[in-house]
Amino acid sequence: MRYRSLQDLCRIMCITALLATGSGLRVAHAEQVQRGVPYVTQRNQTGSDDPGKYYGDTRASDLSAGFCAIRDNSLDFLSSMANAVPFPIPDEILTLDSLRETTVKRLLADLATSSAGDAPTLYTHGFYVDFDKGCRRATVFQENAGLQGRFLWFSWPSDGEVTKYTRDEADLHWSVPDIADTIARMHDSFGSGGFNLAGHSLGGRGMVLALYDVAARYPEVRVGHVALLAPDMDFGLFSRLLPRIRDISESITIYVADADAPLLLSEQVHGYPRLGQAGNDVSILAGVEVIDASDLHVRSPTGHLYHIYNPEVGDDLNQLLNQGLKADARRNLIRVGDNHWFLQRQE
Repeated sequence: MRYRSLQDLCRIMCITALLATGSGLRVAHAEQVQRGVPYVTQRNQTGSDDPGKYYGDTRASDLSAGFCAIRDNSLDFLSSMANAVPFPIPDEILTLDSLRETTVKRLLADLATSSAGDAPTLYTHGFYVDFDKGCRRATVFQENAGLQGRFLWFSWPSDGEVTKYTRDEADLHWSVPDIADTIARMHDSFGSGGFNLAGHSLGGRGMVLALYDVAARYPEVRVGHVALLAPDMDFGLFSRLLPRIRDISESITIYVADADAPLLLSEQVHGYPRLGQAGNDVSILAGVEVIDASDLHVRSPTGHLYHIYNPEVGDDLNQLLNQGLKADARRNLIRVGDNHWFLQRQE
């Protein structure tokens, strides 16, 4: 991605900072609409009254549950800056307004009511996502994919610091049994194949490892559609684990892109290609559908958040997770291999 000038880059950095730290911003006369997501987490409780800091970045022994209430502040002044940058700037900013705590049992009962017989989706996030950022991003993701009322966010104890990747990896791996247990509880609440899974980046790795754990500890469990979004996982390891997790999933879909800077860096760190990178020999992944988003506009500075910022990805996920359509039945996909499709850009 090229910036037209240093001034443009500075604008991008300033606006990105506002979007990432919106809890301190107040706009007079802004229209406010409450949104949010239900969550489960094994983050520690800090004792802070600030909802964004209520949960920390260390491990807790028990799962907590609740609802993130998000305040939507319309920011019309950002719209005038959108044409000055090489990717669209959202015209609103989200603030974590409050939390409503509940039990996991009650939360799943409420999810059964709000999903009204449709399959809900359990989602988990990636690296560099604290609880505050995770609530806001999960809210935008569920709306981009049309999952309101059918969505549950699992928040593992990421530090939310860009310099702590290896610590986040350790916390993600520590969280795998809890993710697996949550999948088993979803099975108990929604029945065999009656719910879907989605994981972004490092969270995609967590979902794969959790499914492998589920296959070993809960052999009766069956899940619906699994969407791995820009998964930060060793491609070769996934191919070795695939036979076990494929048998307990209705379908597995992997989203990849070639402009994904964090996955390129992860490849350099680990020494092996990542599952979410374009260019891998996906023909060896029997029974998996691969959706290549490389043709889409890059709408985030890193190219790693297309599941949030690109409506084409949201529409494709809507067709997959809400309508249960396989790739050959979904619109805007061009087949380029036996199990490989390109997602077309919508101008």
